[in-house]
Amino acid sequence: MVKNLLVVEGSASPKLSRRIARLLGCPLLRPERRRFPDGELYVRFTREVAGEHVVIVQSTPEPQNENLMELYFLAKTAKDLGALEVTLVVPYLAYARQDKRFKPGEAVTLDYVASLISNSGADSFIVVDIHEPETLPRFGLKSRNLTAMPLLGVWLKRLHLRKPLVVGGDEGSEERARLVAREFGADYDYLEKRRLTPTKVMMRPKRFEVRGRDVVIIDDMISTGGTVAEAARILRKSGARRIFAACTHAVLCGNAKEKLRNAGVARIVATDTIERKESVVSVAPLIVEALR
Repeated sequence: MVKNLLVVEGSASPKLSRRIARLLGCPLLRPERRRFPDGELYVRFTREVAGEHVVIVQSTPEPQNENLMELYFLAKTAKDLGALEVTLVVPYLAYARQDKRFKPGEAVTLDYVASLISNSGADSFIVVDIHEPETLPRFGLKSRNLTAMPLLGVWLKRLHLRKPLVVGGDEGSEERARLVAREFGADYDYLEKRRLTPTKVMMRPKRFEVRGRDVVIIDDMISTGGTVAEAARILRKSGARRIFAACTHAVLCGNAKEKLRNAGVARIVATDTIERKESVVSVAPLIVEALR
């Protein structure tokens, strides 16, 4: 048991909060939460936190704005009540993809979320597979990005894949593929785009053939599923035996699951940074190691 450590459960991460508290052997606090008649959020700590290291576990998937405000209120309240230290564990961080101005006049929403977190009173911040790790200094407090890729590789090992190949969607995701593949002795590669004509582009693994192999498409998140579905169709046409999609964050907007299924994806494997049916891999051990 870690002394003076208290895990506070955010409404978006109840299962993960319980797993972290259990592994740490420390108390778990479920704050009182309710809505006022006008829809405003009410939060209340139901035990003393003065002098304790408070760890608030709150992911920020849809509804992103509500989850972010709850995170902010919990952090501010913990500090106001005399917490010695406040650590925010935000397994999935919303708005992280808008880290620059792609078009004139756009809001750089990552910077504004970073400002909210840095002004919450928190002392430190832990995130899992943030979209661009080099953006962490923008948060203005002690920050750490953890990667769940090895945990995904350990879980995939149990599937006993035939001649497994782990594939990233582009060259930038090759390192993710390597981290997953090394955990179960698989090959790894990335999909390379080759322009055949001014209007036709071919996509295929850069180094390895896929015919007769079980292929895992890996990414940090699956949102609409469009990119992974396109990759799955190409791999299926190239003769892949079975296709799996693995990610840290199962955002899965709209009909993403149907889209992947229609493209030939046999299974989606994800972590509990966002708590869904597909979240079969827990990042709790990773977070606990960072907290100790």
